[in-house]
Amino acid sequence: MLPRTIAVLLTVVVVVLGGLWFMENWAGRPAVRDSPITIVIERGESFSAIGQRLGANGIVNSVGWLTLRARMRGLTGSVKAGEYRFESNQSPDQVLDRLASGDILVHSIQITEGESFSVTRNKLLHADGLSFDLGDATVVNVLAVLELADAHGEGQFFPDTYHYRRGDRASEVLVRAWERMRLQLNNAWEERDIGLPLKSPYEVLILASIIEKESGMEGDRRKISGVFSRRLKQGMRLQTDPTVIYGLGQTFDGNLTRAHLMKDGPYNTYTRGGLPPTPISAAGLTALHAAAHPVSGTALYFVARGDGSSQFSDTLEAHLQAVRRYQLRGER
Repeated sequence: MLPRTIAVLLTVVVVVLGGLWFMENWAGRPAVRDSPITIVIERGESFSAIGQRLGANGIVNSVGWLTLRARMRGLTGSVKAGEYRFESNQSPDQVLDRLASGDILVHSIQITEGESFSVTRNKLLHADGLSFDLGDATVVNVLAVLELADAHGEGQFFPDTYHYRRGDRASEVLVRAWERMRLQLNNAWEERDIGLPLKSPYEVLILASIIEKESGMEGDRRKISGVFSRRLKQGMRLQTDPTVIYGLGQTFDGNLTRAHLMKDGPYNTYTRGGLPPTPISAAGLTALHAAAHPVSGTALYFVARGDGSSQFSDTLEAHLQAVRRYQLRGER
């Protein structure tokens, strides 16, 4: 009787050890898939349902073994909701580790220097996995909709890359961008040069947005700021094309004409003095810095050379010569 009992026990031990060996071997061996797979785990979803979807998508090759492995590791109740991306070479243990750690997929959206709010809004509307909760909000009332301020929304959101997870709201991204702009703008205002012809941080933001549209060359931005600052001090009109183009809105077809420059409007800096009523684009850090720290000098005019840089002139006569050279003749 005793030998038979020992034999049974030995058999049980062998079976258990064999099962454990198989489990460890299986749990560490990647499933065979051709490409990464993304799935979304809903809040409150049972592990059984999760396992079935993992199996159906080829992320694991045995739902039963996965469930048993999760129970052995005490992870059946530890799965975090969210969007997960599983690579083609991940083992069952790596899959369980990711589900338990909440290592969910992170998306990103970029607000680019110089873009208008309408462009930003369209990016948010079509961003993958982002819940668009802005309704019919426009540039005029978006800050009120977000309960941030009773002001125009153009230029109020700092250009940068913002990360979010599936299900996050578009309003949350904008609030972060607004807070970033408040921080950078306040820093620029606090560190501004003495004698700056700007009365408030908002005026710095307006001027920075114009500088952002006038030149993408960092070395010219403070010089352009210097031209605008001297014009403001001397009571000269800014006469800058980007503000006119912004004022034309959707009617602008890409061809700025003399008729456009002569047609009066709040954003026409050829017909009206001072700054336009609002920013015209999203100003980045270098543009904010340039608006707060204009280069001293005597230049009152500038024209684009066609290579991204600008030609600066002290007099109207010299400026007209530069226009003929760089724009009418196309020299560089």
